[in-house]
Amino acid sequence: MPVLIALVAGILMSAGIAYSQMIDPAKVLGFLTLNEHWDPSLMLVMAGALAVYASGYWLFAGKQKPLFAEHFHLPSKRELDKPLVLGSALFGAGWGLVGYCPGPALAALSSGSSATATFVVAMIAGWFISRRWSI
Repeated sequence: MPVLIALVAGILMSAGIAYSQMIDPAKVLGFLTLNEHWDPSLMLVMAGALAVYASGYWLFAGKQKPLFAEHFHLPSKRELDKPLVLGSALFGAGWGLVGYCPGPALAALSSGSSATATFVVAMIAGWFISRRWSI
């Protein structure tokens, strides 16, 4: 059951990302570039995501465990450290330079774009490198 729920959630997220045009790097860069051509429409996507998250948090915050798992998987680390800061900087730089973050990049693979495929291959390579190389 958890795998089925994860599959449905992933499909819904991919559909939402595609519908909101977050798989279009030009749209994302238009939002991230604060100039005369700024496109604030992705704020509605963020507001919608925040509303969904807040509703889920409100519904399940007081529960002892999730519906389909033995326990909640919450982060235990609370301090800012070098890997977190460097990873965040790399994530932001990649998003700002290319217009993709991991979720929309994976959803955009369906477009058949070689640029998107190249980004995803580089992202996966970076993930493997980060697993082998301790910061």
